[in-house]
Amino acid sequence: MKTEAELNVDILKITGTIKDKYPELSKYIGEMPVKISYTRGDEDPNIKSLKEHYSSLEEIIKNYSKTHKEQ
Repeated sequence: MKTEAELNVDILKITGTIKDKYPELSKYIGEMPVKISYTRGDEDPNIKSLKEHYSSLEEIIKNYSKTHKEQ
């Protein structure tokens, strides 16, 4: 399992990729809500939220790249 610091680094990297390869999507990054989950379970709520945020960034790239060519 990744640590909070590792997930933050991953999020920074994928955000950089979006800004470099798909700058037109950059405006949406700030609008993406990051949910904080307070449910009980085995996983730290902050870790879970970071994973979900990273996954949503991946999904944006995946969906956008299907219909738009890289420059």
